[in-house]
Amino acid sequence: MEKKSSKDTASNLFNRYIWLVDIIYRRGSITFEEINASWQRSMLNLDGDDLPLRTFHNHRKAIEQMFDINIECDKRNGYTYYLENKDDMERTGVRSWLLNAFSISSMITESYKLKDRILFEQIPSGQIFLAPVIEAMRDNLSVEITYQSFWSETPYTFQVYPYCIKAFNQRWYLIAYSPNKNHVLIYAFDRIKNMILTNTYFTIPNDFDGNTFFKDCFGIIEGEGKKAERVLLKVDKNQACYIRTLPLHHSQKEIDNNPDYSVFSYYIKPTFDFRQELLSHGADVEVLEPKWFRDEIAAIILEQYKIYRNDEL
Repeated sequence: MEKKSSKDTASNLFNRYIWLVDIIYRRGSITFEEINASWQRSMLNLDGDDLPLRTFHNHRKAIEQMFDINIECDKRNGYTYYLENKDDMERTGVRSWLLNAFSISSMITESYKLKDRILFEQIPSGQIFLAPVIEAMRDNLSVEITYQSFWSETPYTFQVYPYCIKAFNQRWYLIAYSPNKNHVLIYAFDRIKNMILTNTYFTIPNDFDGNTFFKDCFGIIEGEGKKAERVLLKVDKNQACYIRTLPLHHSQKEIDNNPDYSVFSYYIKPTFDFRQELLSHGADVEVLEPKWFRDEIAAIILEQYKIYRNDEL
């Protein structure tokens, strides 16, 4: 029976899982001997010991159970190990995020002295509720939350069915069905005061899909009541480089490219979040269509001009 040392804490094991996924992901195909050689050089291996084959297979099973990432063996190619459906994983949101997170975490762990030279955006609060929400989603259990919006003077406690979670602009959001309001609503994690898992089971509708729910949206506002429509943006040549390489929306198409500007087309709901994003680019982005949206942006810019103009008088 494999003997576990005191070093095999939950944290150490998790870091080892990350390391194993990352080394296989980066190599594409790798033998156990090569994995063991890399393990002997790893900063996680304080004693420089070999990686027992049984431990390796235990890690494989744990990674599959925890992250739904399968490490398969190609017996015809010298018993090499690889990540199953790697290409599909890279195109899928959560798995792609996991792979990137694993790779970055592993590199930081291996280069610990650089930890103060690798800077991340911080999500200020609400992360304390991530674990119970994920547990509730996994087991299809409702949660009781105490919630206080920015527009309410007092918090309220109620029950919701957690469908999915989404990160946007340094905040986590819970997309959940409210049985009291008979509607799917969105709750910001940083406005949740308390959360309790209940013993009440729920069934998520077969036709609900998080990606579909936000398909025609930018950000976190679903835009109920608004219809997706064609939006044209004229973007300054310098800003166009950024928008071209980091699209604002999956429907983005560059339909015109000139020396001084580009025109991008979208099929999207022009919600508050999208409007705020466009305004953040200042004069580098101009709304061409639809006219009502262009007029709305122009009215806001005019109000801003009046404010700054008054300051000068």
